[in-house]
Amino acid sequence: MKNLPIKKILIWGLGLFVLIQLIPVNRDNPPVTEEIQLPQHIKTTFERSCYDCHSNKTKWPWYSYVAPVSWLLSKHVHDGRKHLNFTEWDKYDAKKRANKLEEILDEIEDGTMPLPDYLRLHPEAVLSGEDIDAIADWYDSLADSLENEAETSSDDAADHD
Repeated sequence: MKNLPIKKILIWGLGLFVLIQLIPVNRDNPPVTEEIQLPQHIKTTFERSCYDCHSNKTKWPWYSYVAPVSWLLSKHVHDGRKHLNFTEWDKYDAKKRANKLEEILDEIEDGTMPLPDYLRLHPEAVLSGEDIDAIADWYDSLADSLENEAETSSDDAADHD
């Protein structure tokens, strides 16, 4: 008799689990409009460590099809794309591109990106010291031209006002 409530709870729990699988989740990969141009070694690193959340080339793993994890993952990817999208680079003006690249370097260097939760499931995405140094060197090689491009873009916008 004591097992009856446990059995009912398990049956209801399983039924609820099955039902929540019917809730639709947006796991889209919109078309790429313009991908950021990167040296191959930097692109490979970004594809391995950043693109699942920050591009329209997300690789949706099997667990992205199982609720409630699917809900969290979908929201996380769509939020990540809103913040930074390497495959919609054309939507950023020169100043915003420069700011995004600086932000990328800051977050990589301080260890906030890639997210620790993502790294637990994707250990291949961990950035080595060598990866971080290569990204920093690449950024440093661009810094002056990015600043000049952003200033020129700002000057052009001011001229049109």
